[in-house]
This record gives sequence, C-alpha cells and structure tokens, in this order.
Amino acid sequence: MDRGTERDAPPSRGADGGAADGPAGAGRVPLAVVVVDREGLVSHWSTGARRLFGVAKEEAIGRPAIDLLPVSGALPDPEDDLPDGGHGGYEGYAAYDGLGPGLDSSLDRGLGYPAAGRARLSVPGGSGSAARVPGGRGGSERVDVLWWAYPLVGPGTERLLVLAADAAALRRDDPADPLAVERIAPAFALHTDFPGATELARRLPEILPSMSVGDSARIVGQVLELGYPVLEFSQNDRIPVTPDWGVARRVERRARRERAARAAAEGAVVPQDPDDEGEDLEYVAVRERLEFLNEVSGKIGTTLDLSRTIEEVSRAVVPRFTDVAGTYLREQVVAGEGFPDGVPDTTTLWHRVAVEHTDEPGRWDDVVPVGEAMPFPAHTPFFQCMTTGLPVLVPRIGEELGHAIASQFEKRDIRPLITGRSMLVVPLKARDVVLGFMILLRHPERAPFDDMDRVTGAELAARAGLVLDNARMYTHQESVAETLQDSMLPHIPPRMAGCDITTRYLPGTLLGRVGGDWFDSVKLPGARTALVVGDVMGHGLNSAAMMGQLRTAVQTMAALDLPPAQLLRNLDDLAQRLGDTYLATCLYAVYDPIGGELHLANAGHIPPVLVRAADGRSELLELPTGAPIGVGGVPFEAVRVRVRPGDRLVMCTDGLVEVRGEDIGVGLATLCESAAHPAASMDDACDTVIRALNTRGGRKDDVALLLARLNGIAPDDVAERRFPRAPSQVGPARAVVREQLHVWGLDELADAAELMVSELVTNAVRHSRQNPVALRLVRGDTLLCEVEDDDHELPTLLSAGPGDERGRGLRVVSALAREWGASRTAAGKSVWFELALPHR
Repeated sequence: MDRGTERDAPPSRGADGGAADGPAGAGRVPLAVVVVDREGLVSHWSTGARRLFGVAKEEAIGRPAIDLLPVSGALPDPEDDLPDGGHGGYEGYAAYDGLGPGLDSSLDRGLGYPAAGRARLSVPGGSGSAARVPGGRGGSERVDVLWWAYPLVGPGTERLLVLAADAAALRRDDPADPLAVERIAPAFALHTDFPGATELARRLPEILPSMSVGDSARIVGQVLELGYPVLEFSQNDRIPVTPDWGVARRVERRARRERAARAAAEGAVVPQDPDDEGEDLEYVAVRERLEFLNEVSGKIGTTLDLSRTIEEVSRAVVPRFTDVAGTYLREQVVAGEGFPDGVPDTTTLWHRVAVEHTDEPGRWDDVVPVGEAMPFPAHTPFFQCMTTGLPVLVPRIGEELGHAIASQFEKRDIRPLITGRSMLVVPLKARDVVLGFMILLRHPERAPFDDMDRVTGAELAARAGLVLDNARMYTHQESVAETLQDSMLPHIPPRMAGCDITTRYLPGTLLGRVGGDWFDSVKLPGARTALVVGDVMGHGLNSAAMMGQLRTAVQTMAALDLPPAQLLRNLDDLAQRLGDTYLATCLYAVYDPIGGELHLANAGHIPPVLVRAADGRSELLELPTGAPIGVGGVPFEAVRVRVRPGDRLVMCTDGLVEVRGEDIGVGLATLCESAAHPAASMDDACDTVIRALNTRGGRKDDVALLLARLNGIAPDDVAERRFPRAPSQVGPARAVVREQLHVWGLDELADAAELMVSELVTNAVRHSRQNPVALRLVRGDTLLCEVEDDDHELPTLLSAGPGDERGRGLRVVSALAREWGASRTAAGKSVWFELALPHR
C-alpha cells in the first residue's frame, strides 16, 4: 500500500511543516484535518489545516465550514489567474472535474457516503503552504488541494470529517512517472491534536461506514504508531480515492503550448488549439469506467464457491459505483440444480442472496433479509430485466413506482428505502441464460445513473454472470458427484450380530473430490459378519463407477459365503474381465462372534489395526499382503486371528495415513496410537482417529474408515442340536425350540418359531444325503434360527396351488419371519430365519 513508507518511525519534518523527504518520495504528506459539527460549523481545525489554508485555529473554530473549505466551481486552467472574490478572504475556489460530487454537497449535509475530490484555491501570498506554491498573481498564491469527506454516523456532535492535502508535495511533472497519474487515499482519518482523538480512534470502525473492518484496524494501528495523518498511494476501493489528478494531462497540454510557441517564434503559422476540455472530460470518464471494470474483474472469481463469489461481486460495486446492491438468483442456481429452458415468468422464484449497502448497519436487514425467496410481478422493472436480459434504468423512483415495488412486500414498507433513489437493474446472465439480477440504488443526493452507467452496469453484470455461472456449474457438478458417491456408499446398520460398527467417509480435497474408496458389511450365515474396505486407484467419476461395480460384486460373493481368499481371487478375475484400466486394493475380514475369530485376506491394502480390550494395546495385524485387485494371476492367502469380546478392529484406506512427503510408517504409527485411545462410544473412537490423522495437513485423497467393536456372543446365548435323517425327528426339533425359548424367557416367540423350524427341518430331512441335520438357535439383538444339511441345492420360494402338496413351507417362513435366507456352506447349505425380540 505505502510507496516507500517506513513503518518503524515518523518521517522528519521541515520547518514549514511539510515532509522533509520531498514530493511523494517517502509516500508521506501531512494532512489538514477538519471536523464539522451538525450545525455545519468547524469544531476542529488542525495544525495542518492552518498551514494549508492560511487561517489560524482561533479564527476557524465556530465558523461555517463552507466559508473556509474549497467547494465546487469552474475548472481554471493551471496557467491562468484565478478571479478575485470568494469565501472568507479566499480569491476564488474551484473544483477539478472528475470523480464524485463537490465538497459543498458534503458540507450542505447532502452527502451520506464518503467521497473524494480535487480543488484549486487562491490564498493571500506568504501564508502557510500557499507560500510554497509559485505562480500567484496580484498578491495571491494558488494551492492545489486534494480532499476527502467522511460522514460520521456515530454518537456525538461531530457530523463530517474532512481531510485535505497540498497536491504540490506529490506532483511530479514527468509523464513517464507512473505516480504522476496515480490516485491517492488518506492512510488515516485522524490527527492526534484533535480533542477526543483517542475515543474517535476507538470508534473508527463504527463511524466510517464505507471502510471494512480490516481497513479500520489498519488505520487505527497507524495512528497509534506514527501519531499524525499521512497520505498513501492506494488501490483500495473501500477508502475513497481521488480521481487521477491530471498531472499527465497538464504536462501534455504544456508541451503542446511550448511546441506552438517555438513554431510561432520561427515564423510559422500555427492554428489556435480549440478548447479540448470536453474531450478531456469524456476521456477521463471513459478511462475511469474501464479502470473500474478491470479492477472489479480482478476482484471477483477468485474461488469457485458460489456464496463467496456472490459476496465478491456485491462488495466490488459498493460504494464506488452504487450505494446499495441487492443480488437475486434463481432458486435452482442457489440449490446447484439445473433449470428448464425458456424465459423466466411470474412464477419463477428468486432468492435474495446478498445485500450490500452504505447505510447505517441493520437498516435493510429486517425489510429485505438475505435468504428470502419471492416471485416478481410483470409490472416491475425486475421482471422486465429478467425477461429481456437487458438492464433497466430508472433515473428516480417516484411515489407510484415505489408503491408498486413495495406492494409485494407483505407487512413491510420498503418505500422509505427506495423512493427518490436512482435505480439500475442489471441481469446476471451467461450463455444467454438469465441466472439472476442485481438491483443497484444510489442515494437521492448522489448523481443518478445515466446511460454511461447503464453500459458500465451491463458490462459489469456480464462479467459477474460468467463468474457466477462457472461457480454454479462447479457447484452442480460437485453435487452430482457427491450424490453419486453417496448412492454407492452403503448405509451400514450400527449393530450386526455380535459387533457394533461405525464408519466415516471424507471426500478428497482435490478438485475431483469423488474417489474410489468404499466400506461395507455383509450379514453371513452362522451369525457372522463380513467387513470390507477397498480403494480403487485414481479419482473421478470413472473410479467411483468402478468402485460401485466391485462393491456390488463383493456383496454378491460374500452372500455365497465364499472364504476370504477365494472371494478376492474371484474379485480379481472379475476386474480382469471389466478391463485393465483400474487397479484396486481390498481388505476382507469375516468375524465369527460365536467362535471368537477373525478370518482375513488382503489384496494390496494397508493392514488393519486390532486394539485388545484386555490391556488397551494396539497392533498392526501382519497379513500376507497380496497384489492389488486387477493385477491378475496372483494367489491370495488368508489368516485366522483369535479375538476376545471388547476388542476393536480398525480398517481404513491409505488416504487417512498417507501424506505427501511423509513416510507412511508415521501415519500407521499415529493410527495405532489414536485407535488405542479410550473412548466413551464408538462414534467418539472414530472421531479420535479422524482428528489425529486428518489435521496433519497435506491430505488430498479421500478416506474410508470402518471401526468395529467385536462384542462376541456368549455360550449361554447359543443352543445347538443334531438330529438323524428321519421324518420322526421333526417333533423333537420342535420340542427343543420350545424348551430353549422358555429358558431364555422368550415363550411368546415359541409358536411362530416352532412352526418355522418344523418346515425347515422337514425340508432338510427330505433333501439331506447322509449327514445329520443341524439346528442352532442364537439369542442376540434378534432370535436367529439356522438349519443345515449336506445338500448343496438352495431351496426356492414356490407359488403353491390349492392341490399342491409342496411349496408352502418357505411361504410360511417368508410370512412369519423378520428376515430369512439360504446360502451354501462347505458341507452343503444353511437356511435361516430371524424373529424380532419382544420389547421389555
């Protein structure tokens, strides 16, 4: 921000009060600081003001400020004399052309927002700063003045803060010097010799409404550090800046006149240059608009986040282009959805997504709250803008239009906020589609929008519309990707037979957030549970689609009760048939809560962590690694691990433990340490692992985490019997069921359980070959009943007619059971059903 400014100490000062280090070289020039009270009288006149304007403090205090400060007038040529006459002994004030209204608007209480400008004044020779400005005639000296006016909206009698500086201390007549056409802004808005300056510094964020909190904090910090106001060359639009103060133009004009003088001296006929002031004004205005658009373009679109982009667009136009900016977007744009083709109509809902303004805080919040959605009637300028796609200019909102606009706001009178203001409605569109619109309002005392503003606003909206459309499309694609990812990730029940399960999925931080990580659990015969974690290498929709195919295949093969090594072998064969484009890692574990055992196989995946309940010790299970799925032709091995009730199994993908530039062993060690940390619940244990590993920084991959607490099933909750292959054993089987349920206190389930066991044992005796029929009852979260025989052919649910002797058994089971199923086993098949336990 500061050009050549050193922050460690104030600059040295000359005897005349100027900066001792020359024009603009140090970037510091003292300011005149004037405070005007609510009656328009000067209540503070700083030492800098005495030097600049040549009026002592005693003479200025209590006088009308408009008599002492430069106000609007005609622009004199820099080489012409100023006319006599003026206010308070000054000989003719004149304001430069350029940005913003004159200072007299501020002094007349007609300005409600910060402004900046330039003026030329003439003071009696030999007084203060004017004595340093050569070229005065008739006993007067000319002073080039830059000024800034800040309305004070806080408590107290102060109403306006005016800053001014002698431009001679900054002017450089070298057209090659970039500072010659630079705009400048005050670095602070206070002076330490102002009574109550400390209190004013404390309230600076409240009383200067156009400043951001960051600007205010910086200004206050510099006041406390340096102790007096200075100027800084600035590109900060939140602080009002002066227009380009015309040094380059004056140098060019002077050069033309010198060339004409030389030509005349040589006897050449030189046509007189016409007054090109109007041309210069138009050039300055166009250049200002182009600079504004370029600056706005550089400030928006820094992110693909839709809400952040809306905030950038709103803040870029207030207060420099407008005083109020309300942004409305289509409902589907806000939701990240697509919308139908065609022109919007009176039923289209528009969400108010941002309101930025320079009015006092909270004035707009209750009347037009952000987040409200509404349609717009056909008679409004807003409907005209969104249907034609063209900006709509209303020079002043009259009573009739104000009433028409306010009529759609139920129980809220918006007319005081809009009546008398100039309004410009600009469409936010991209690819000829209207995404929304901006309502821009200017204060009544500010110059109304004109045709040039209409063109500027249209160009601004076009650039903003493209940025918003990019953010919208990214939001939409991200939503589609996340929906796809969520649809492919299973919703695992928190409790399975003999174990509790908790899972987490964290999308990657890369632009293509969708990855191929997944987890799953599958119910197996014998109250067992299959636990799966896998990772398709790569990112994007193709990886997610491949993940969905592999997950479905694992579920299907797990339901067939294939051993872990055989399941991975079949999965590898399937991946080969799908193509060799993708590889995947997979860890497959089968938990037997009755036998207290884990049966695991690994295909290139990171090993799981087992936390022992007895001593809280954690360990990485040493498994044969195997090759990733898709390599082909590689054998897989399985191992069995004994576990006890309360042990915890942690399975995750490498995105959790692997960080770029760090050895994976560090992440695995952290995983073991965090997994062993005591936790009040499974969710807490999962969150502890995530916090320990996901906050290290550098993670870009997605993460799948599955944590299972292996509770086991106690021997007293399991009853097993074997019956010979004889139809006469159906009765004893029913008696065993009734007796066991009575022991467990589940007599109310006995009738249904007896009937279904009778049907299953009858089928097993009829189809078994030589081995006895096995019956097992398991009491857990449900009552599980399994009947096994040595026939490998699975039963089929048939539609039995009135005369059919077969086909009714499984229909009875299907009607009475909570769940039922059949699967092949190593010895034959198992048919099972579950009943919900009665509520106690």
